[in-house]
Amino acid sequence: MDEQIMRGRVYGADHDDPDPGRRPGRAYVDLVGGPPAGLFLDVTGWTAERLRQGAALTTELGRYGPGGRALYGPRPGDPQRFDWEGDSP
Repeated sequence: MDEQIMRGRVYGADHDDPDPGRRPGRAYVDLVGGPPAGLFLDVTGWTAERLRQGAALTTELGRYGPGGRALYGPRPGDPQRFDWEGDSP
């Protein structure tokens, strides 16, 4: 997808959504590295423990193709970013 289109997009937003960006009153982390790099992940309502666990996000662009997952973990000292840790089937 074109970088300009992806910039500011929220992971999981519908491709037909005319405004796939962040919404007021929601909490987001920035995904750094890996296939969905540059997207935001909505973490609204996540507990501190859940945030520490990170996320396994479905992606077709990773090492394992369709159905694979990109693994992300919180960046130490920067709770607004999740860093890519690799791919999983």
